Amino acid sequence: MKTVLFLCTGNSCRSQMAEAIVNARLNTFWKAYSAGTYPAGFVHPMAVEVLNEIGIKHEGESKSVEGFRTFPFDLVVTVCDSAAEECPLWLGQGRRVHLGFRDPAKATGSDAEIRDAFRLVRDEIAHQIPELLSQY
Repeated sequence: MKTVLFLCTGNSCRSQMAEAIVNARLNTFWKAYSAGTYPAGFVHPMAVEVLNEIGIKHEGESKSVEGFRTFPFDLVVTVCDSAAEECPLWLGQGRRVHLGFRDPAKATGSDAEIRDAFRLVRDEIAHQIPELLSQY
């Protein structure tokens, strides 16, 4: 089984959704983890909510990339531009790829509009990440 780390800045939305989707849908081939360069310390409740809408239960926590210093990942995927720039050099043991997604936590508007922003990013992740992983 291959291992992948999804890395973003806060580890509260995008990387959490990617981890949950891979572990729910591709768990015979991949084991996914997520972390942040500057972890927020929480998983955004709306990320959990929109994952639940598609039948994925996620109970992860926001984690620092420092906790994975000795883990030999097959692939590291940065999912935000900031993390791509700040990705620690020591994560260079395996392949590193950038696949950026908008930050739904920065969405503005009504609750429904913000929820739609989370759904959009969730759906982009659910489509693009499996496609990317199929290449490795």
